[in-house]
Amino acid sequence: MRIVLASGNAHKRRELGEIFAGHALFVPADLGLDFHHEETGATFLSNAVGKALTLFRLLGEGKGFGVISDDSGISLPALDGAPGVYSARYGELDGAFTGAGPFTDEMRNALLVRRMRGARDRRAFFVCAMVFLVSEFRFFTAQETWEGVLAQGPSGAGGFGYDPLLFLPEWGCTVAELPSHEKNRVSHRAKAARALRVFMENSGEGGE
Repeated sequence: MRIVLASGNAHKRRELGEIFAGHALFVPADLGLDFHHEETGATFLSNAVGKALTLFRLLGEGKGFGVISDDSGISLPALDGAPGVYSARYGELDGAFTGAGPFTDEMRNALLVRRMRGARDRRAFFVCAMVFLVSEFRFFTAQETWEGVLAQGPSGAGGFGYDPLLFLPEWGCTVAELPSHEKNRVSHRAKAARALRVFMENSGEGGE
């Protein structure tokens, strides 16, 4: 099946390319498309659905492509679920960062560490809502989490986003220190993607 990923993120493409091996995986730029979707939803799922629909319409009602989109982020109970759906814009909307940017992952990580300084409840988890869209009124969703605790500071050079901050007690390291093949096996995004792949195979939508 030909699948277009509603993202230009190279990390996501590589991760999902392994899970959907055997299918032709594209990003919008491969097809000459200038794709952008404003993430204004109140939930990860609404953002993921919105992105999938925007790309589907940009493709001209699909043109034989399936669309996969996701929205993900980190949530902390001690911060009432923040950053949550604002993970990619954390610090911009509340005035912590001002000016034109660019605002980097390192800046967001430092802000989160600062705001959690002294907190006893350090539970943290990644969330991924993923959508496989066949047509405008037919799509399938999966949402998964990856639990850990917030580290006192960033550690590790792998991954992206908040990976250096989510410490995994069962592994004894942060996500950014985890080998990429292990991350691609157990992450929130990997679990959601595998659930959708099972659906594709069982429904016949994943045929070559």
